[in-house]
Amino acid sequence: MLLSGIFPPISTPFYPDGQVYYKKIESNVERYSRTPVAGIVVQGSTGEAILLSDQERRDVLKTAIAAAAPNKVMIAGTGIESAQETLRLTEYAAELGYDAAMVRTPHYYKKQMLAANLLAFYRTVADRSALPIIIYNFPQATGYDIPAEVVIELADHPNIVAIKESSGNLDKVKAMVDGTRQVKRQATVTETFEAVTPRMLKAAAADGEKQSRELVSVSSLTESVEKRAPSPVQADTSTKPSSSAVTVVGKLKTRQKEVGFQVMVGAAHQLEPSLGLGAVGAILAFACPAPMACYEIYAALKDGDPTLAREKQERVKLAAQRVAGELGVPGVKYAMDLNGYYGGPSRLPFLPLSGEQKAEIEKLMAGIKS
Repeated sequence: MLLSGIFPPISTPFYPDGQVYYKKIESNVERYSRTPVAGIVVQGSTGEAILLSDQERRDVLKTAIAAAAPNKVMIAGTGIESAQETLRLTEYAAELGYDAAMVRTPHYYKKQMLAANLLAFYRTVADRSALPIIIYNFPQATGYDIPAEVVIELADHPNIVAIKESSGNLDKVKAMVDGTRQVKRQATVTETFEAVTPRMLKAAAADGEKQSRELVSVSSLTESVEKRAPSPVQADTSTKPSSSAVTVVGKLKTRQKEVGFQVMVGAAHQLEPSLGLGAVGAILAFACPAPMACYEIYAALKDGDPTLAREKQERVKLAAQRVAGELGVPGVKYAMDLNGYYGGPSRLPFLPLSGEQKAEIEKLMAGIKS
C-alpha cells in the first residue's frame, strides 16, 4: 500500500458536557476530503483515543469512514496495550472498510518493553490482522522510544508496511530509511501514482457493474421501442490489463509501483528535512487546522523545488512547533476553530486554554489557512 503524502490525524469533537459530537466528525471529515491530503487517520493521539471508551472508539471509527471521500486512504488507530485488544479493534476497523491500522507502541510496563517483547507484539498483531500495520512511535506521550534496530527488523514482516515516527529525531529517520532499503514490495496505484486500496478497487468494480446493468437496462428498453437501435457500448467492469502496465477496474485505471518500508513522520516543524532524508509522507497534528500549508511543503518537494519547500516550511515552523508540539490537543483544536473546522473543547485532564494562549495561537496562525 502506498502511503505517500499528508494525513491529518483528526481530532474528536466534544459537546461542552464532554459527549462526542458525531455530527462535527462528519463535517470535519467531509471538509478534509475536499483537500489534497492523501488520507485521514482516525483515533490517533490528536483524536484523544486514549480518553475514549471502547464503544466511543468504535462509534468514532464508524462515523468517520462513512463521511470520507472514497479516494482517501483511511487509517484506523487501533493500538491498545495488549495484542489481544489491539487485534479486536483492528478486526472491527477492517469490517468497517479501513485500509490500514496504526498501532502505537505498548509502553505501560516500560522496563519489560525489550526488543523481544516488541518484536513478539507487532509480529503477532501483523500475523493475525486483516489490515496492513503501521507502527506508531510517540515517545513524548508514551515515554517509550522504539529503537531503530527493532523497527528495521520488523520491516521485513510482509504485513508491517510503515512507521509513523513522531520522536522528531532526524538521525533516527535517516537510520530507518537507510536500514530498510532492502524491503521491496508492489503497491497498486492510479495512473498518476496515487494510492489505491482494496476498498477503492471494490468500490470501483461495484460502480462499474452498476453502470453496466443500467446500460443493459436502457438497451433493452430502447430495443423494445426501436428495433433497429444499435446496442450501446457497455462499461468495462472486468479487472484486466489494457496494456502491459495498466489494469482497468470499472472506470479506475491502475498500475503497480515498487515501494519499500515507508517511513512517515509526525513533526510538522521538521517536515521538509524529514522528507529530504527519505520519509515518504507525514501524519501531522498541525494538518488538522492547516492541511493545505502542510501539503504545500510536500508538493514543492515532489515537484522538485526544494527552495520553495524550505520557504513553505519556515512559514509554518514556529506555529507548528508551538501549537501542535507544545500546546498539544487543546492548541490544535483552537487553531481548527480559527480555520473553519470544529475543534471545540477537550476532555479532562486537558484544561481549557487561557486567554493569553488563545491570543498567542491567533497570532501564530495569522495567514496560515486550511
